[in-house]
Amino acid sequence: MPHVEVELPVAAPPEQAWPVVVDVLGYPACMESVDAVELVEQPDERHRTTAWSVRLQGSVLRWTETEVIDHAARRFDFEQLTGDLGAFSGHWAVRAAPGGGSTVALHVDFDLGIPLLAEMLDPVAADALRDSAAQMLAALEQRMLLQGAAR
Repeated sequence: MPHVEVELPVAAPPEQAWPVVVDVLGYPACMESVDAVELVEQPDERHRTTAWSVRLQGSVLRWTETEVIDHAARRFDFEQLTGDLGAFSGHWAVRAAPGGGSTVALHVDFDLGIPLLAEMLDPVAADALRDSAAQMLAALEQRMLLQGAAR
């Protein structure tokens, strides 16, 4: 199963970066590739289910994922419940970086669900996902900086 990791150092401290990263409902407002994120269910502070619509390389991907949020560790894990991909899981994380900033990371494992074409399509999809994730992280950084300036 292909694995994609993207990390971005940001000037915001972890306590400022984490609320922006975990606020997935705000992603469509700052990320061009994210068309919609809707809250399906949130039984408690640590668990939620969200529905996503994202544009990737000219295609619209839709899925519903379950998320387990660990505020103390500043990490949330996700896994596709239903959707367009054969499998999609991973995590977002924020950790302290030297100098008072943070490192924001997105790690994803995925399966396109097309075994006969996996050898040809997986590297292309991984590159597209890596580019999209880098753009998402950059958009989150801008949002963090704007919120920090507003304080």
